[in-house]
Parts: sequence; structure tokens; C-alpha cells
Amino acid sequence: MAAQNNAPLPEGLEIAGYRIVKKIASGGFSIVYLAYDAEGSAVAIKEYLPSALALRQPGELAPSIARPNQPLFRIGLKCFFEEGRALARINHPNVVRIVNFFRAHDTVYMVMAYESGQSLQEHIARSNGRNTGKGGPRGGGLGEGFIRKTFDGICRGLRETHANKLLHLDLKPANIYLRSDGSPILLDFGAARQAVGLDAPLLAPMYTPGFAPPDLYAKGAPLGPWSDIYGLGAAMFACMTGAPPQAADARKLDDRLGAQFDALAGHYSPELLDMVRACLALDPMARPQSVFAVHKVLQAAPARPLAAEPVAASAPPAGALRALLGRIGLVKRTRRGGQ
Repeated sequence: MAAQNNAPLPEGLEIAGYRIVKKIASGGFSIVYLAYDAEGSAVAIKEYLPSALALRQPGELAPSIARPNQPLFRIGLKCFFEEGRALARINHPNVVRIVNFFRAHDTVYMVMAYESGQSLQEHIARSNGRNTGKGGPRGGGLGEGFIRKTFDGICRGLRETHANKLLHLDLKPANIYLRSDGSPILLDFGAARQAVGLDAPLLAPMYTPGFAPPDLYAKGAPLGPWSDIYGLGAAMFACMTGAPPQAADARKLDDRLGAQFDALAGHYSPELLDMVRACLALDPMARPQSVFAVHKVLQAAPARPLAAEPVAASAPPAGALRALLGRIGLVKRTRRGGQ
């Protein structure tokens, strides 16, 4: 996604009962701030501000939106607001907790709870660093036990999300957060971005190559649980290999995933590999049609136990508050490691 070129809200600004401390992350679709509520508790506030449609100069609060961009900006704003309202109804330990959402400065804001830990993307990167030079098809791969345990929680959160008629549409390791105790949380839902992307084919893509299903590449293609299931498979594949799978559009021309799965044989159980391969099917009808089907495989013990888990599954110890994670910036990071 394109970089954010808008000025952030000024530090110290009081808005809807929150005090902005600083900008902590930004992307082409939004800016995220560290803020404190009236009781002094830290929260993350995400501001809807697509850089391709709106411009805010330093010292301004409300963005300027060119007349041709106004209809599309309003569509995205409505989707962002409705997505926040839908997420606020979900109270699940594996889904980011929305504590408030409000309108101000001609846009919409989503207020989220803080957690302490690290993103799955950071955990994968640290694993790659620890295992550099060890060789093998998965020198930086995470253990099967870790993958099964982590994605058991992600499936629980995603099943609750789908039960509330909401799709994630941006499943990837950067949007999976690991608390200090290792339990996972789903972050940064992409439904509003997708709504904007469908109505604005000339804008920058609203998906992440490698993790996005082919369904998101085709305008008007039906989206459903099968779309998120592709993202689940892609995230598990990244845990195994240390890198995202080949992008879906490139796979249609020259699919190299088969050889990569062959190289992983023996390092992971056939049941897990077969399930991840099925999740990554280019044909939506060839994928598992529900998260429940994926969840059942993750919960079942492999027919033959693997010899050893090569990478420890422990999360880093909790520490003092520091910069919030990656592009999303919804949560506290621990003092050790990080970018």
C-alpha cells in the first residue's frame, strides 16, 4: 500500500476524551496514534485517512478532499465505521478489542485496547536470525507445535469473526499479535480497505502480495470465508519457510509452491502440510470451505509424532512500553528485540 503523506494530528490534542501522545504508525489507509483516555490508560487510536483520496497539511485537523474523490472517500469512511461497529460487538480473547469509535474532523476514529508482546512477523524474523546458516529447507522455520497452538487461537478468533458476518481480508503475520503469554490476537481487519479498492481500480492495491488470495485480485470476485482461509494458509506457510508464499497472480503463470511443499516434507506432518496446501489452492472451491475444517486438522494429533521442535515457541519476556509494532501499531512491544 502507498505510504501516508498526510500530517498527523498534533501531539497533546484532546479529541473525544482522549489525549494524543504521538503518531506511532501509518500506512496508505490510516494513521495510528498512542493516546491516553480520561483515566490515564493507554489506547491506540486508528484514524481513517486514505492518502490517495485526502490531504491534510501541518496545523490542520480536517483533511481536504478533492471533489472527484469525495464519493469514494465517503464509501470507505462508511465501511470503516461499520467495520468498527461490527468489531465492537465481538468480545473474544483472540480478536483485537475495540473500546470505542467516533467521528471527528470529517473522518472516523477507532479506539483499540493495548496488549504487551510482539507480532508473529517479528517472531518469524527473530527465528530466521537465530537459524541463519543452519541449512535445510526450513532453516528459519517455526516448530509444528508452535504453529498448531498459535493458529488454533487464530481459528477460534476467525470463527467468531465469521459468525458475526465479518471477513478479515488481510490475514498475514504482521496482523497476528502474540501476547507475552504466547496467545494470539487478530489485528487490523481489511474489509474497509477492500471496499475502497473494489470501487477504485486505479488506486494502489489494497492487499498484500503473497498473503492475498486470487479472489482479491479480480474485480467483482465473490469473497467469503474461503478468502480468509487462503490468508490462514499463507501465514502458516510463512511460519514454515520464513517467507510469504509466491504471489497468487504469479502462481497462475508459474506455480512454484509444489516444489516448496516437497522440500518441507519430513519437517512437518503430512496432515499439516496437506491442510496448508489445500488452504492455498488458487481455486476457491478447492480450499476448505470453513475455518472449522481447518481448525479440526490443527486440533488433531499427527498420525506420527515428529522427532523434535527446532524452534522454541516462547514469547519474549514482558518489558517496559516502547514503540508499537510495525505498520499497524496497535499494541505495546517489549524492550528486547524489535525493529
